[in-house]
Amino acid sequence: MIRIIDLFAGIGGMRLGFEQAYRKNIECVFSSEWDKFAVQTYAANFNGEEPRGDITKIPSKSIPDHDILLAGFPCQPFSQAGLKRGFVDTRGTLFFEIEKILIKKKPQAFLLENVKHLKGHDNGRTFKVIMRHLEAAGYKIFVKTLNAKDFGVPHNRQRVFIVGFLDHSAGFSFPESKGKKIRVGDILEKHADSKYTISDKLWEGHQRRKSEHKAKGNGFGYGLFNSKSEYTNTISARYYKDGSEVLIDQERKNPRKLTPRECARLQGFRGSFKIPVSDNQAYRQFGNSVAVPVIKAIAKEMLEYIKDIHCSKRKISHKKTLAK
Repeated sequence: MIRIIDLFAGIGGMRLGFEQAYRKNIECVFSSEWDKFAVQTYAANFNGEEPRGDITKIPSKSIPDHDILLAGFPCQPFSQAGLKRGFVDTRGTLFFEIEKILIKKKPQAFLLENVKHLKGHDNGRTFKVIMRHLEAAGYKIFVKTLNAKDFGVPHNRQRVFIVGFLDHSAGFSFPESKGKKIRVGDILEKHADSKYTISDKLWEGHQRRKSEHKAKGNGFGYGLFNSKSEYTNTISARYYKDGSEVLIDQERKNPRKLTPRECARLQGFRGSFKIPVSDNQAYRQFGNSVAVPVIKAIAKEMLEYIKDIHCSKRKISHKKTLAK
């Protein structure tokens, strides 16, 4: 049994990816999430398990031993769409909570996820600090930016993934694109409620702002897609505000926003995933989450190696027993 911990867990997307990759051979021994609505969704989908709260208030020594640490640590401090304040933002310092756990508990491996702009933040200095601290903690590091649209969901979502192993002989490689043909129509509901159709006022505002940006020579503005589109723009936690990132074209109607279930599908969450919160909270949760198929693909590559570690330990133990 491979033990994982799920930090900054959100609604459990990283955990889901590992559970799907390794089925019943994964045990989540600890999770942490402070947002009460995310906790509600997490509990609804993981047999009532409620993550612990603020990780900064949980001593590292009290966290159970584990094999793999998972953490999609807060991306807002490094996001292109935000203020890009990095470690100046208190959320940016949460990376060091991960470091403390790695040093104290020494899991065999970890997987971290963040926005692709993390690598370029502060002219690359922020990323160098992160790499230096992870290496100083004793890990061999692998880094790659992957796009969700290459892993079976019609979603242009690039994220940087950082994998580390205590064993420096690790020959880990990130998964390659599945090359599966997908369309936005694959995730759309046949009959979306009319409440998701945006108002005349909002639609006029979207069009006006896009025209203004175009006049300035940039491409900012709403994104309009249909069932034949290969993929959508990236959905974010602010999608609930006006839906401008991803609007679905409708014949003889104003465009509509994605439904929460469509957002779930866009991130690769299966139909059985429960959405017990309001639409606005659901939009925030899926916008903040990870693309589950990407995590699953990385997990398969990682778990093959972790499995070998466990087999080696069993062989060594068996040899010691025979020697006696």
